[in-house]
Amino acid sequence: MSTKPIFEVADLAVSFANSAGGPRIQAVAGVSMTVHANQTLAVVGESGCGKSVTAMSAMQLIPRPPGRFDRGSMLFEGRDLLSMTETEMLSIRGGKIAMIFQEPMTSLNPVYTIGDQILEAIYLHQEARGAEAEKLAIQALREVGIPNPEGRLRMYPHQFSGGMRQRVMIAMALACQPTLLLADEPTTALDVTIQAQILELLRTLQRSRGMGIMLITHNLGVVAENADVVCVMYAGRVVEYAKVFELFENPLHPYTRGLFNSIPGLHDRKDRLTTVEEVVLDPKQYTLPNPQLVPWWPDPPQGVRPETVAGRDEYVLVEVSPDRWVGCFNTAYAQSYPTRRPDLDFRRTDH
Repeated sequence: MSTKPIFEVADLAVSFANSAGGPRIQAVAGVSMTVHANQTLAVVGESGCGKSVTAMSAMQLIPRPPGRFDRGSMLFEGRDLLSMTETEMLSIRGGKIAMIFQEPMTSLNPVYTIGDQILEAIYLHQEARGAEAEKLAIQALREVGIPNPEGRLRMYPHQFSGGMRQRVMIAMALACQPTLLLADEPTTALDVTIQAQILELLRTLQRSRGMGIMLITHNLGVVAENADVVCVMYAGRVVEYAKVFELFENPLHPYTRGLFNSIPGLHDRKDRLTTVEEVVLDPKQYTLPNPQLVPWWPDPPQGVRPETVAGRDEYVLVEVSPDRWVGCFNTAYAQSYPTRRPDLDFRRTDH
């Protein structure tokens, strides 16, 4: 039975002022996605595709100006985050929605102890004070596998290794029992052993708390091991959206195929790796189960671009087959094609 998502992004568009005085820069251009309880949605794409801007928008951490929410909504538990005041967001940010950033040393204050920084979140979002609050902070550190949490509580960020600092960030994020966790490349710059430990930790905490996770990454290995649903982004748009196993078994968009083809295989012997560009510039890649729908690409090969609807965005996200969405050129056929916004209430069972 389908359940209602805890987080629903609908046609989000975010732009930034151009310092050179030209037209605004569109960082996100009509993104739609959902996250359900106890589900991990992986948002995949190269640097600059709009992954982090989407997550930062949910926390209202986009500086305005120069940023601006052009259209769309981000519903959390039925309320639009984009229309909330700063006061209303304070009760949500860090409490019901938490975020883990890429580099913990830029997020942790070097002049405050770890304990002070975890307690700040507890004081803001829970009624606990004094010894009770400190007990919660110690418990948070213990849950993320930090030894001697009572002693570590009084240490400073520089006294922790990179992996331990990331665990502290997770402890801070989860200390207030959030419903939704936004994890923006939480294992960047960590070695593979620590990376695996951090991701396993997130899965364990998710199972025990029923938390929804939006996992932002460009590592397809991490996606294969951890995601339930995958959202592939390029140039601020969703180009493919599917259940993780279906996406890996049969990628439909040329860009997704390009990402997979550019990964070296353990048993494949190649003189050189295939680049994403080689795939997206191949006209044969622009085929879908429905031949009247053409995958969207900003600069497709010659002869691929169809005639699009005048006066409309040339891109539209279409459910090309049950539970599979692909960004397509907005032709008259695509405009009339029955579709819905991405929403997959799916969880893998192999963990």
